Order: sequence, then structure tokens, then C-alpha cells
Amino acid sequence: MNWLISDGLPLLARVFIVWIFPFSFLDKVINWNSALKQARSGVLPGGPVLLVLAMICELVTPPMIVLGIYDGIAAFVLAGYCAVTGLVYHAFWTYPRFWSPQSEGYPHIWDFFKNFGLVGGLILVMYTSGFILDVGRVFARLSTPI
Repeated sequence: MNWLISDGLPLLARVFIVWIFPFSFLDKVINWNSALKQARSGVLPGGPVLLVLAMICELVTPPMIVLGIYDGIAAFVLAGYCAVTGLVYHAFWTYPRFWSPQSEGYPHIWDFFKNFGLVGGLILVMYTSGFILDVGRVFARLSTPI
């Protein structure tokens, strides 16, 4: 029972935090044209390159996080990906009357919030992996006068 609490639950939480990404990768493979259209819909240039980078991120970082292989760095990369895609592709505030279910912006509200919910879970992975403390130590050394 102790193993379940100390090892099993954190592992299960990591699986649940990232399990959307391999399916999102697969969706991009199957529906390449739709994914490319969405990649080109944002303000960032280079739709095909961005799409391939997104696919690499969605395929590589989840197993790293689940298996604990450079999990803090992988969580940092994936959190950045979620934050950028939330801000660039789910800018609900740019739509008129976005809180109205009839608005085109309405579904973007929930996608935006889901992205940042994932960012929160990934920050927790960064913290539990020691990544945040390690980065803090590096900055502390850099700011210390010689």
C-alpha cells in the first residue's frame, strides 16, 4: 500500500498530465492538412516548421516525464509549448462577446484554460523533479559577485 501512495500515485498523475499529447501527435499525423491550417492561423510565421516542432514536442516529452528521464527539462519545454499555444492559438479575448456560447471565441476560452491547467501540472513536475531548485541555484551563483 505504501508503494501505491509514494510511487504509484505520482506516476499515475504524470501519466494523466501528459497523456493528451501522444494522441494530439497522432491526430496531427492523421489530419495533417487541418493541423497545418491551424498552425498557419496564428501570428507566428513558419506553419510547417512549427507543426513539426510541435509534433516532436508532443511525442518526445511525455515519455521523458513519465519515465523520469530529464523530466524537469521535458516539463519545462512542454509547459512552454502549452503556454505559447494557449496564447497564440486560443486568444479568446480577440473575439466579440467571447463569453456567449454563440461566439466563435467561446470554445477558445476553455482550450486556453485547459492549456494553462496543464502548465500548472507541469510546473509541479518541474518542482518535484528538483528542476526549479536547480535553476534557482544556477541563478544564485550567477548573481554572486566574484
